[in-house]
Amino acid sequence: MSEATRIPVHSNESPHASFRPRRHWARGGGAALLVLAIGGMSCSPNRAQPQSGNAKAFAAPPLTIATAAAQKGDIGIYVNALGVVTARNTVSVKSRVDGQLVQVNYREGQSIHAGDALAEIDATPFQAALLQAEGQFARDSALLENARLDLDRYKEAFARNAIPRQLLDTQVAIVHQYEGAVKLDQGLVDNAKVQLGYCRITAPLSGRVGLRLVDAGNIVHASDANPLVVIAELQPIMVIFSVAEDYLPQIQQQLRAGSKMAADAFDRAQVRKLATGTLETLDNQIDTATGTLKLKAFFSNEDEALFPNQFVNVRLLVNTLHGATLLSNAAIQRNAQGAFVYLLKPDQTVATHPITVGTTDGNVSAVEGIEPGVVVAADNFSRLTDGATVQMRPATNETRRVEAEAGTGADAPKTTGRKNHPQ
Repeated sequence: MSEATRIPVHSNESPHASFRPRRHWARGGGAALLVLAIGGMSCSPNRAQPQSGNAKAFAAPPLTIATAAAQKGDIGIYVNALGVVTARNTVSVKSRVDGQLVQVNYREGQSIHAGDALAEIDATPFQAALLQAEGQFARDSALLENARLDLDRYKEAFARNAIPRQLLDTQVAIVHQYEGAVKLDQGLVDNAKVQLGYCRITAPLSGRVGLRLVDAGNIVHASDANPLVVIAELQPIMVIFSVAEDYLPQIQQQLRAGSKMAADAFDRAQVRKLATGTLETLDNQIDTATGTLKLKAFFSNEDEALFPNQFVNVRLLVNTLHGATLLSNAAIQRNAQGAFVYLLKPDQTVATHPITVGTTDGNVSAVEGIEPGVVVAADNFSRLTDGATVQMRPATNETRRVEAEAGTGADAPKTTGRKNHPQ
């Protein structure tokens, strides 16, 4: 082996010194590949910026909404009030004679008719009093008959001058005396019959009896403070309510014209209508403490939906607006500027439009600012914005029913019922 190829064994250089140029090449090549990769990504057609033709692919889909159409019709102006149901007639039945209550002929809460027997009092003492009065009447009647016969004899004798005038006059007075006694006896007989009739207590009117206040076997008196039973007339029945004095001119105008002002009675929650009646009369003075006037409404109450002392909400119709633009309350929105709706445009977008809300109730309102026939959005308001693209939701049977009740659907009649006006 020559010296040129001999490797020193004890050299200070590391055995890996000959591999350093190769490592530097690897680092430089990796950097070059990274630059090429970045350049290729930036030049790739798949990473190009979206073109205008692809913007539609990323646009939000149209919102599906229900719609409501404004309609032309009539709407009533109502006055709301809190009322109390009152029986048309209430009778506290008491005994008119003293005696023992021997029989009660009614059931508690029973509906009765005028003349029905309610209770009976022991009639034995009153039958005896009647018998005594009839006996006295019979005796005095006989005395009167005999006195009249004597009077006829005295007249014949006086005509023959057989007796003095004084005897004839005395006999005439005796006849008159017995006539008075007979009349007195007749009165006693009649009074005894009346007292005997009081032993059978009957209903003075048709209605509903309350709870039994006195049981059979008790001694009752005509002077007792508590009644035997209380009867309330439920058919018909009345509702008394108060309205602000500001409505008095409108009410008087309707009454003078002979109009039967309709009054509806609702439950406490103002959800269920209990009965429909008419205004009967109003009070003769305004309460100065509250500035209200009491009114009384008449209800036939055939189904007995109204009960005495029940609190109800009353809606009194005071006027009717004809030819108003009606819109479902579900379509009316409000913000700081007031009420508005989302109008449906021909290009299937919506635009906000301000309106003025007038007479209203739970389902429909009279509005100004739009014309009858205008279609507006009726739901999905949380996602609607001015100019949003929408599509109409197909109407279901339930939707058609609700719209028909509100009078604002496509199939709804042009004239709706009377509606409510806040007091």
